[in-house]
Amino acid sequence: MKIGIVCPYSWDVPGGVQFHIRDLAEHLIRLGHQVSVLAPADDETPLPPYVLSAGRAVPVPYNGSVARLNFGFLSAARVRRWLHDGTFDVIHIHEPTSPSLGLLACWAAQGPIVATFHTSNPRSRAMIAAYPILQPALEKIRARIAVSEYARRTLVEHLGGDAVVIPNGVDVDFFARAEPKAEWQGGTIGFIGRIDEPRKGLPVLMRALPAILAARPESRLLVAGRGDEEEAVASLPGELRDRVEFLGMVSDEDKARLLRSVDVYVAPNTGGESFGIILVEALSAGAPVLASDLDAFAQVLDQGSAGELFANEDAHALATAAIRLLGDPERREGLRRRGSAHVRRFDWTTVGADILAVYETVTDGAASVAADERTGLRARFGLARD
Repeated sequence: MKIGIVCPYSWDVPGGVQFHIRDLAEHLIRLGHQVSVLAPADDETPLPPYVLSAGRAVPVPYNGSVARLNFGFLSAARVRRWLHDGTFDVIHIHEPTSPSLGLLACWAAQGPIVATFHTSNPRSRAMIAAYPILQPALEKIRARIAVSEYARRTLVEHLGGDAVVIPNGVDVDFFARAEPKAEWQGGTIGFIGRIDEPRKGLPVLMRALPAILAARPESRLLVAGRGDEEEAVASLPGELRDRVEFLGMVSDEDKARLLRSVDVYVAPNTGGESFGIILVEALSAGAPVLASDLDAFAQVLDQGSAGELFANEDAHALATAAIRLLGDPERREGLRRRGSAHVRRFDWTTVGADILAVYETVTDGAASVAADERTGLRARFGLARD
Protein backbone atom coordinates (compact mmCIF):
# COMPACT_ATOMS: atom_id res chain seq x y z
CA MET A 1 0.00 0.00 0.00
CA LYS A 2 1.22 3.53 -0.80
CA ILE A 3 0.60 5.66 2.27
CA GLY A 4 1.02 9.42 2.62
CA ILE A 5 1.19 10.78 6.17
CA VAL A 6 0.92 14.50 6.99
CA CYS A 7 2.63 15.83 10.13
CA PRO A 8 1.37 19.27 11.24
CA TYR A 9 4.23 20.15 13.59
CA SER A 10 7.86 20.88 12.82
CA TRP A 11 9.97 17.73 12.58
CA ASP A 12 13.00 19.38 14.23
CA VAL A 13 11.18 20.13 17.52
CA PRO A 14 10.45 16.82 19.26
CA GLY A 15 6.93 16.18 20.46
CA GLY A 16 4.44 13.39 20.97
CA VAL A 17 2.72 13.80 17.61
CA GLN A 18 6.01 13.78 15.70
CA PHE A 19 7.21 10.68 17.59
CA HIS A 20 3.92 8.91 16.91
CA ILE A 21 4.13 9.67 13.17
CA ARG A 22 7.78 8.63 13.00
CA ASP A 23 7.15 5.33 14.74
CA LEU A 24 4.02 4.62 12.71
CA ALA A 25 5.87 5.29 9.44
CA GLU A 26 8.77 3.03 10.41
CA HIS A 27 6.40 0.28 11.56
CA LEU A 28 4.52 0.40 8.25
CA ILE A 29 7.77 0.39 6.26
CA ARG A 30 8.95 -2.69 8.16
CA LEU A 31 5.71 -4.39 7.08
CA GLY A 32 6.53 -3.65 3.42
CA HIS A 33 4.35 -0.61 2.75
CA GLN A 34 5.57 2.47 0.86
CA VAL A 35 5.36 5.49 3.16
CA SER A 36 6.01 9.17 2.61
CA VAL A 37 5.70 11.74 5.42
CA LEU A 38 5.25 15.44 4.67
CA ALA A 39 6.30 17.69 7.57
CA PRO A 40 7.51 21.21 8.29
CA ALA A 41 11.27 21.26 8.84
CA ASP A 42 14.12 23.76 8.85
CA ASP A 43 16.57 23.46 5.97
CA GLU A 44 19.38 22.18 8.19
CA THR A 45 17.28 19.47 9.87
CA PRO A 46 18.50 15.95 9.03
CA LEU A 47 15.47 13.99 7.85
CA PRO A 48 14.84 10.25 7.50
CA PRO A 49 14.57 9.13 3.87
CA TYR A 50 10.79 8.79 4.12
CA VAL A 51 10.25 12.43 5.28
CA LEU A 52 9.86 15.32 2.83
CA SER A 53 10.17 18.88 4.10
CA ALA A 54 7.35 21.30 3.33
CA GLY A 55 9.49 24.23 4.43
CA ARG A 56 10.31 26.13 7.58
CA ALA A 57 7.69 26.37 10.33
CA VAL A 58 6.82 29.37 12.50
CA PRO A 59 5.94 29.30 16.23
CA VAL A 60 2.24 29.78 16.93
CA PRO A 61 0.40 29.62 20.32
CA TYR A 62 -1.80 26.52 20.06
CA ASN A 63 -3.66 24.38 22.65
CA GLY A 64 -1.86 25.86 25.66
CA SER A 65 1.57 25.47 24.11
CA VAL A 66 3.64 26.93 21.29
CA ALA A 67 3.50 24.77 18.16
CA ARG A 68 5.72 25.23 15.12
CA LEU A 69 3.33 25.18 12.16
CA ASN A 70 3.53 25.67 8.40
CA PHE A 71 0.86 27.48 6.39
CA GLY A 72 0.60 29.74 3.34
CA PHE A 73 0.67 29.75 -0.47
CA LEU A 74 4.12 28.17 -0.79
CA SER A 75 3.19 25.42 1.66
CA ALA A 76 -0.07 24.78 -0.20
CA ALA A 77 1.84 24.39 -3.47
CA ARG A 78 4.22 21.90 -1.88
CA VAL A 79 1.30 19.93 -0.46
CA ARG A 80 -0.36 19.73 -3.89
CA ARG A 81 2.90 18.62 -5.53
CA TRP A 82 3.47 15.95 -2.86
CA LEU A 83 -0.05 14.62 -3.32
CA HIS A 84 0.30 14.61 -7.13
CA ASP A 85 3.67 12.86 -7.13
CA GLY A 86 2.75 10.38 -4.40
CA THR A 87 -0.35 8.81 -6.01
CA PHE A 88 -1.18 7.44 -2.56
CA ASP A 89 -3.70 4.70 -1.86
CA VAL A 90 -4.55 6.42 1.41
CA ILE A 91 -3.66 9.79 2.97
CA HIS A 92 -3.36 9.91 6.76
CA ILE A 93 -3.62 13.46 8.10
CA HIS A 94 -2.78 14.22 11.72
CA GLU A 95 -4.52 17.16 13.40
CA PRO A 96 -6.48 18.27 10.30
CA THR A 97 -7.98 21.21 12.21
CA SER A 98 -4.63 22.80 13.10
CA PRO A 99 -3.59 25.79 10.92
CA SER A 100 -0.82 23.82 9.25
CA LEU A 101 -0.12 21.18 6.60
CA GLY A 102 -2.93 18.89 7.75
CA LEU A 103 -5.63 21.38 6.87
CA LEU A 104 -3.93 22.25 3.58
CA ALA A 105 -3.73 18.56 2.68
CA CYS A 106 -7.36 18.04 3.63
CA TRP A 107 -8.39 20.81 1.27
CA ALA A 108 -6.23 19.54 -1.59
CA ALA A 109 -6.46 15.74 -1.33
CA GLN A 110 -8.79 13.73 -3.54
CA GLY A 111 -8.19 10.13 -2.46
CA PRO A 112 -9.29 8.25 0.67
CA ILE A 113 -8.45 10.34 3.75
CA VAL A 114 -7.95 9.09 7.31
CA ALA A 115 -7.53 11.70 10.04
CA THR A 116 -6.10 11.31 13.54
CA PHE A 117 -7.13 13.79 16.23
CA HIS A 118 -4.63 14.17 19.08
CA THR A 119 -5.92 17.28 20.85
CA SER A 120 -7.92 17.23 24.07
CA ASN A 121 -9.39 20.66 24.72
CA PRO A 122 -13.00 20.73 25.96
CA ARG A 123 -13.29 24.52 25.74
CA SER A 124 -11.73 25.44 22.41
CA ARG A 125 -13.39 28.67 21.31
CA ALA A 126 -11.04 28.84 18.33
CA MET A 127 -12.20 25.46 17.04
CA ILE A 128 -15.86 26.46 17.45
CA ALA A 129 -15.29 29.76 15.63
CA ALA A 130 -13.36 28.08 12.82
CA TYR A 131 -15.89 25.32 12.19
CA PRO A 132 -17.56 26.95 9.15
CA ILE A 133 -14.13 27.18 7.50
CA LEU A 134 -13.12 23.66 8.51
CA GLN A 135 -16.36 21.92 7.58
CA PRO A 136 -15.79 21.51 3.81
CA ALA A 137 -12.37 19.96 4.43
CA LEU A 138 -13.55 17.73 7.27
CA GLU A 139 -16.39 16.36 5.16
CA LYS A 140 -13.79 14.78 2.88
CA ILE A 141 -12.43 12.60 5.71
CA ARG A 142 -13.61 9.00 5.37
CA ALA A 143 -12.40 7.70 8.75
CA ARG A 144 -11.54 9.44 12.00
CA ILE A 145 -9.19 8.19 14.70
CA ALA A 146 -8.83 9.71 18.17
CA VAL A 147 -5.82 8.82 20.30
CA SER A 148 -7.89 8.72 23.49
CA GLU A 149 -11.43 8.99 24.73
CA TYR A 150 -10.69 12.61 25.66
CA ALA A 151 -9.50 13.48 22.17
CA ARG A 152 -12.63 11.78 20.82
CA ARG A 153 -14.80 13.83 23.17
CA THR A 154 -13.18 17.07 21.97
CA LEU A 155 -13.86 16.06 18.37
CA VAL A 156 -17.50 15.15 19.01
CA GLU A 157 -18.27 18.27 21.04
CA HIS A 158 -16.66 20.74 18.65
CA LEU A 159 -16.96 19.21 15.19
CA GLY A 160 -19.67 16.56 15.41
CA GLY A 161 -19.40 13.05 14.06
CA ASP A 162 -17.43 10.38 15.87
CA ALA A 163 -14.10 8.54 15.80
CA VAL A 164 -12.63 5.17 16.63
CA VAL A 165 -10.21 5.34 19.57
CA ILE A 166 -6.75 3.95 18.73
CA PRO A 167 -4.05 4.97 21.22
CA ASN A 168 -0.56 6.15 20.41
CA GLY A 169 1.84 3.29 19.89
CA VAL A 170 5.19 2.41 21.43
CA ASP A 171 7.86 -0.17 20.63
CA VAL A 172 7.57 -1.75 24.06
CA ASP A 173 10.54 -4.07 23.60
CA PHE A 174 12.85 -1.17 22.67
CA PHE A 175 12.35 0.32 26.13
CA ALA A 176 12.16 -3.02 27.95
CA ARG A 177 15.56 -4.20 26.71
CA ALA A 178 17.45 -0.93 27.31
CA GLU A 179 20.43 -1.21 29.64
CA PRO A 180 20.22 0.88 32.83
CA LYS A 181 23.00 3.41 33.31
CA ALA A 182 24.87 3.13 36.60
CA GLU A 183 25.24 6.88 37.13
CA TRP A 184 21.49 7.33 36.72
CA GLN A 185 20.61 4.76 39.38
CA GLY A 186 20.28 4.99 43.15
CA GLY A 187 17.44 7.05 44.56
CA THR A 188 16.75 8.86 41.29
CA ILE A 189 13.57 10.61 40.21
CA GLY A 190 13.16 11.15 36.47
CA PHE A 191 11.46 13.89 34.47
CA ILE A 192 11.42 14.20 30.67
CA GLY A 193 9.85 17.18 28.93
CA ARG A 194 10.27 20.74 27.80
CA ILE A 195 11.64 22.61 30.80
CA ASP A 196 10.16 26.00 29.97
CA GLU A 197 6.65 24.83 29.05
CA PRO A 198 4.59 25.29 32.24
CA ARG A 199 1.96 22.67 31.38
CA LYS A 200 4.64 19.96 31.48
CA GLY A 201 4.64 20.58 35.22
CA LEU A 202 8.30 20.93 36.16
CA PRO A 203 7.54 23.93 38.44
CA VAL A 204 5.14 21.70 40.42
CA LEU A 205 7.88 19.10 40.83
CA MET A 206 10.36 21.78 41.89
CA ARG A 207 7.96 22.95 44.60
CA ALA A 208 7.69 19.37 45.87
CA LEU A 209 11.41 18.65 45.74
CA PRO A 210 12.54 20.24 49.06
CA ALA A 211 10.13 18.04 51.02
CA ILE A 212 11.19 14.95 49.03
CA LEU A 213 14.89 15.61 49.63
CA ALA A 214 14.31 16.33 53.32
CA ALA A 215 12.64 12.93 53.76
CA ARG A 216 14.90 11.07 51.31
CA PRO A 217 18.26 12.88 51.45
CA GLU A 218 19.92 10.28 49.21
CA SER A 219 17.58 11.12 46.34
CA ARG A 220 18.19 13.38 43.33
CA LEU A 221 16.27 14.57 40.29
CA LEU A 222 17.32 13.89 36.69
CA VAL A 223 15.79 16.23 34.10
CA ALA A 224 15.94 15.58 30.35
CA GLY A 225 14.67 18.23 27.97
CA ARG A 226 15.42 21.62 26.49
CA GLY A 227 14.91 24.93 28.26
CA ASP A 228 16.44 27.43 30.69
CA GLU A 229 18.09 25.31 33.39
CA GLU A 230 18.94 28.22 35.69
CA GLU A 231 15.38 29.47 35.64
CA ALA A 232 14.10 25.94 36.34
CA VAL A 233 15.95 25.73 39.69
CA ALA A 234 15.52 29.39 40.66
CA SER A 235 12.79 28.54 43.17
CA LEU A 236 14.96 25.97 44.98
CA PRO A 237 17.13 26.86 47.99
CA GLY A 238 20.72 27.24 46.84
CA GLU A 239 21.96 24.21 48.77
CA LEU A 240 19.53 21.93 46.93
CA ARG A 241 20.26 22.99 43.38
CA ASP A 242 23.12 20.54 42.94
CA ARG A 243 20.62 17.73 43.62
CA VAL A 244 19.10 18.43 40.22
CA GLU A 245 21.04 17.15 37.20
CA PHE A 246 20.10 18.46 33.77
CA LEU A 247 20.82 16.09 30.91
CA GLY A 248 19.64 18.32 28.05
CA MET A 249 18.07 16.73 25.01
CA VAL A 250 18.66 12.99 25.04
CA SER A 251 18.60 10.45 22.22
CA ASP A 252 15.89 7.80 22.05
CA GLU A 253 18.43 5.29 23.33
CA ASP A 254 19.37 7.43 26.32
CA LYS A 255 15.72 8.18 27.05
CA ALA A 256 15.08 4.44 27.27
CA ARG A 257 18.16 3.96 29.47
CA LEU A 258 17.05 6.81 31.73
CA LEU A 259 13.59 5.32 32.16
CA ARG A 260 15.15 1.94 32.89
CA SER A 261 17.42 3.50 35.54
CA VAL A 262 15.19 5.73 37.69
CA ASP A 263 13.49 4.61 40.89
CA VAL A 264 10.42 6.73 40.13
CA TYR A 265 9.34 8.53 36.97
CA VAL A 266 7.26 11.64 37.70
CA ALA A 267 4.84 13.18 35.16
CA PRO A 268 3.52 16.35 36.85
CA ASN A 269 1.79 17.71 33.72
CA THR A 270 -0.94 20.22 34.52
CA GLY A 271 -3.23 20.00 31.47
CA GLY A 272 -3.64 19.92 27.70
CA GLU A 273 -2.77 16.21 27.46
CA SER A 274 -4.96 13.92 25.38
CA PHE A 275 -2.91 10.78 25.94
CA GLY A 276 0.51 10.65 27.64
CA ILE A 277 3.02 8.82 25.45
CA ILE A 278 5.82 9.35 27.99
CA LEU A 279 3.81 7.32 30.51
CA VAL A 280 3.61 4.42 28.07
CA GLU A 281 7.35 4.66 27.41
CA ALA A 282 8.06 4.68 31.15
CA LEU A 283 5.81 1.66 31.73
CA SER A 284 7.54 -0.12 28.84
CA ALA A 285 10.90 0.48 30.52
CA GLY A 286 9.60 -0.87 33.82
CA ALA A 287 9.74 2.48 35.62
CA PRO A 288 7.32 2.99 38.53
CA VAL A 289 5.21 5.96 37.42
CA LEU A 290 3.81 8.79 39.53
CA ALA A 291 1.59 11.13 37.52
CA SER A 292 -0.89 13.95 37.97
CA ASP A 293 -4.47 12.75 37.89
CA LEU A 294 -5.39 14.19 34.50
CA ASP A 295 -8.19 12.17 32.91
CA ALA A 296 -5.97 11.06 30.04
CA PHE A 297 -3.15 10.00 32.40
CA ALA A 298 -5.56 8.09 34.62
CA GLN A 299 -6.80 6.19 31.58
CA VAL A 300 -3.28 5.28 30.46
CA LEU A 301 -2.41 4.14 34.00
CA ASP A 302 -5.55 2.02 34.31
CA GLN A 303 -7.06 4.39 36.91
CA GLY A 304 -4.03 4.02 39.18
CA SER A 305 -3.48 0.29 38.91
CA ALA A 306 -0.47 0.55 36.58
CA GLY A 307 0.95 3.71 38.18
CA GLU A 308 0.24 6.07 41.06
CA LEU A 309 -1.74 9.31 40.68
CA PHE A 310 -1.63 12.53 42.69
CA ALA A 311 -3.90 15.58 42.67
CA ASN A 312 -3.08 17.81 39.72
CA GLU A 313 -0.88 20.85 40.59
CA ASP A 314 -0.72 19.79 44.27
CA ALA A 315 2.98 19.84 45.14
CA HIS A 316 2.33 18.53 48.65
CA ALA A 317 0.43 15.51 47.29
CA LEU A 318 3.23 14.89 44.79
CA ALA A 319 5.87 15.03 47.55
CA THR A 320 3.89 12.71 49.84
CA ALA A 321 3.41 10.11 47.10
CA ALA A 322 7.05 10.33 45.93
CA ILE A 323 8.39 9.92 49.49
CA ARG A 324 6.18 6.88 50.00
CA LEU A 325 7.27 5.27 46.72
CA LEU A 326 10.97 5.94 47.22
CA GLY A 327 10.78 4.24 50.61
CA ASP A 328 8.76 1.22 49.48
CA PRO A 329 10.65 -1.08 47.09
CA GLU A 330 7.89 -3.68 47.23
CA ARG A 331 5.32 -1.14 46.05
CA ARG A 332 7.64 -0.07 43.23
CA GLU A 333 8.15 -3.68 42.16
CA GLY A 334 4.39 -4.24 42.12
CA LEU A 335 3.92 -1.19 39.89
CA ARG A 336 6.66 -2.48 37.57
CA ARG A 337 4.91 -5.83 37.16
CA ARG A 338 1.46 -4.41 36.58
CA GLY A 339 2.74 -1.65 34.31
CA SER A 340 4.75 -4.07 32.16
CA ALA A 341 1.68 -6.27 31.65
CA HIS A 342 -0.71 -3.35 31.06
CA VAL A 343 1.50 -1.58 28.50
CA ARG A 344 1.41 -4.41 25.97
CA ARG A 345 -1.90 -3.10 24.64
CA PHE A 346 -0.01 -0.02 23.38
CA ASP A 347 2.65 -1.94 21.43
CA TRP A 348 2.89 -1.21 17.71
CA THR A 349 1.99 -4.81 16.88
CA THR A 350 -1.50 -4.04 18.20
CA VAL A 351 -1.81 -0.33 17.41
CA GLY A 352 -0.36 -0.69 13.91
CA ALA A 353 -2.76 -3.51 13.04
CA ASP A 354 -5.71 -1.37 14.15
CA ILE A 355 -4.58 1.59 12.01
CA LEU A 356 -4.02 -0.66 9.00
CA ALA A 357 -7.53 -2.02 9.43
CA VAL A 358 -8.84 1.56 9.15
CA TYR A 359 -6.75 2.11 6.00
CA GLU A 360 -8.11 -1.07 4.45
CA THR A 361 -11.68 -0.07 5.27
CA VAL A 362 -11.43 3.30 3.50
CA THR A 363 -9.50 1.96 0.49
CA ASP A 364 -11.96 -0.93 0.06
CA GLY A 365 -14.76 1.59 0.28
CA ALA A 366 -13.10 3.80 -2.32
CA ALA A 367 -12.70 0.81 -4.65
CA SER A 368 -16.38 -0.06 -4.23
CA VAL A 369 -17.45 3.50 -5.00
CA ALA A 370 -15.21 3.57 -8.08
CA ALA A 371 -16.65 0.26 -9.26
CA ASP A 372 -20.20 1.52 -8.77
CA GLU A 373 -19.38 4.69 -10.71
CA ARG A 374 -17.91 2.66 -13.59
CA THR A 375 -20.99 0.43 -13.63
CA GLY A 376 -23.24 3.48 -13.69
CA LEU A 377 -21.32 5.00 -16.59
CA ARG A 378 -21.49 1.77 -18.59
CA ALA A 379 -25.23 1.58 -18.06
CA ARG A 380 -25.71 5.25 -18.91
CA PHE A 381 -23.83 5.03 -22.19
CA GLY A 382 -24.80 1.46 -23.10
CA LEU A 383 -21.23 0.15 -22.87
CA ALA A 384 -20.50 -3.56 -22.66
CA ARG A 385 -18.87 -4.84 -19.50
CA ASP A 386 -15.08 -5.41 -19.74
